[in-house]
Order: sequence, then C-alpha cells, then structure tokens
Amino acid sequence: MPRQASRAKRTLSRAAAFLFAVAISIPAAAYTFNYVVPDMRLPAAQSGGSACPVPLRVLTTAGSVNRRWSTVLGASPVTILTADQTPDGRLNEIENTILESFAVWTGVSGSTLTPASLAPLARTSTQNACASDGANSICFDQSDAAFTPGVLAFTRVISADHLGAQLGSGPAATQIGQILDADIYFNPGDSRTRFATPAALASQPSAYDLESVLTHELGHVFGFSHSAVWSAMLFPYAPAPGTFTGSRPSAQQPDAPLSDDDRTGLRVLYPDSSDAIHVGEVSGRIIPANPLSLPDAPAGVTGIYGAHVVALDATTGSVIAGTLGGWSCGGAGPAQFDGSFLITRLPVGASASYKLYAEPLNGVVDPSTVANATATVCRNVSTDPGWPAPSSCVVPSVDTNFTVRIRGTP
Repeated sequence: MPRQASRAKRTLSRAAAFLFAVAISIPAAAYTFNYVVPDMRLPAAQSGGSACPVPLRVLTTAGSVNRRWSTVLGASPVTILTADQTPDGRLNEIENTILESFAVWTGVSGSTLTPASLAPLARTSTQNACASDGANSICFDQSDAAFTPGVLAFTRVISADHLGAQLGSGPAATQIGQILDADIYFNPGDSRTRFATPAALASQPSAYDLESVLTHELGHVFGFSHSAVWSAMLFPYAPAPGTFTGSRPSAQQPDAPLSDDDRTGLRVLYPDSSDAIHVGEVSGRIIPANPLSLPDAPAGVTGIYGAHVVALDATTGSVIAGTLGGWSCGGAGPAQFDGSFLITRLPVGASASYKLYAEPLNGVVDPSTVANATATVCRNVSTDPGWPAPSSCVVPSVDTNFTVRIRGTP
C-alpha cells in the first residue's frame, strides 16, 4: 500500500428508483460508477420492470443540486488551516475552496453538469449537519464510526431504487439511481490529520490539501466510485501531505485537476447531446481461453469479471478512460457476467486512435476499494427478503488471477 492515507467512502444505496426496460444488451458502462438495482418487489410502475443495474447520478436541472457546509470547525486540534486567521476570513477562505472544488466538476465540456445545476452554497451552524435528510452537506467536525485508521474523508450516499422515493425534505425521485442525499465527512479529531486550504498549504507541509481531498469526494457526490487509474482524481489515495492532485484550477481551465479518465466518466454520466466530439466508443468481451479455468464461478458466469480495461491515446500513450468490465444487462435483467465492457464518450477525429489493455485488480487498487461498483449490480433473496427469483443474481468474486493476450479478428 502507498504511504498516502486512504480516501475511503461508503455508499448506502437504497430508497427508490425508476427504470424503463430496454430491449438491447447493455455492457458494463465505462469508468467506475456506483450502481443500484431497482426494487423489483414493487409494481412495474414504480420499479420500471427491469433488474438491470443503473449508475447513480444527480439531477442536472437548474439549481437541482442543493449544497451546504457546516461552519462548525474542529478547534482542538485545529483541523482546517487557513492563511487568514480572522474568524470571518477563515470561513471565507474555506468557502472559496469549496466553491472552487465544485467548479472543477462543473467546468468539464461535453457534460450537462454545469454551474447552473448547483444551488447556491449555504452555511449552517449545525454541529451534526451531515444526516439522512435530503440535504447535501459538508462537515468538518462530525465524528463517525467510518473514521477508521487512515481514512481522511468519506462520502455517504443514499440513492433511489424506485420512482417517488423521498428522503427528509428533499424532492421525490423522478429517475432510478437518483442521488437523494450525499454528505461529505472530513476527519475531525486526529491530530495527525490536518487539512490546509490552497493559500495555506505551502506553509503547512504536513497538512493534506483540502481542495484535492474535497474534489475527490465531490466525485462520489456526483456518482463515481474509485478509479484504478493512478492519475485520476478518483484514485482512492490522497496526495502526500504538502502536495496536491493535478494542477490548480484556473479561470481558463477550471477542471485542470481532473484527468481524462475523470472527464470522460463525467460525460458518460451526464452526456450533452450537442457534444459532437466525444462520441466514440469501444466495446468487447474478456473471456478465458479455457472456460473451465474460471475459478469457482457461479452458474452463468462466462467471462472475466472485474478486469480493469483501459483505453490509451495511441499517439501520446495517455490514459483517456478506464472501466471495470465483466457484465451486461438487457430487457428485464438481471446482470449477466459475460466479460463485456463498453468505453464510451471517447474523442473522435482524424487523429483519434486508441489502444486497449486489460489488467487484474491485484495491485495498489484492489477489489475492496471498488466494491461499490462491483457488489451493487445484483440483488437476491439473501440480501432483500421477498426478492423475485427471475430478477435475482449473485455477484461473482472479482477475478484477480489472469493474464491477457489479444485475439485478432478472424
């Protein structure tokens, strides 16, 4: 494991959702998202009649993403270090960092997640503002059992698995996978874990960069799981104290800290129909040379599950996107574990050319760090009493013991 502290998070996917059944087969969508399966115990008018997994996402209509932050800050020890030490100055400096971190994600071209999607950032003096109340909150001084050793921050997400689900005073869900509540918790009480705003980081080399950690956690707020691409903002480990991820955002490039993997994933979650550049896709299957080699595979598993499939720019060698492949789903579902993958929203043009490779998750990023992207594609009677058998499936173990070779087209 690297020396960087873990930026772990948990996702609690339950409540409600709606999905219209589709007739085509859907391979595992590109990039690493959190998923929810509609509640098939409910009538089709509420569940949509399909057990196909759906990625979590927020609504992108004007002002649909409510957001607030708790001005209750840890004082013993001080957890947020700022250059301005006056009471009002500290709050303004922290708030500017929060606003800049949001702007990173809404600054990506080809996405419908734009600044207009965000409601004004509000302040609250509530001590424990992070709660299952339908409000998206950021808390800097709230304890939680999830703060195990090494965890700097985490995001707790609650999503809809049927139409009409509602949480607290938040709006009723109008689509399956709609994120109803997402709260970001920063470690409040560890004297070895301190965060510094960009203005204060240079003078606080032992502190973690608040902007980098917050921008990472906001990726979870918008539906991402962790990424196995080491340069991605959603890589599960924070930069070393005194350093920051990527480049600082600027007025000319507000999304500067993100990698191409982050940008491509955002375009998949929130596609802009007017974007004529990022419309390429690559699909395929990863299957064993000998089907009998699948270790202890449940019935119906015919391909490698959980392989990290990466698309590189053939000219520069840069990673454009990575995804966890292994399943497809169509019609009434449930997911089929056939080794399928699909990478979409790739740039196209005369010079656009890609190389693919696949690798097992047997390194720094292992299956435990992406469980919210792999373990959430199935539901069955053992996890949900009364679950209908035709809509059931069991997620196989992520395969971490394979080597890859490319088979040419016949």
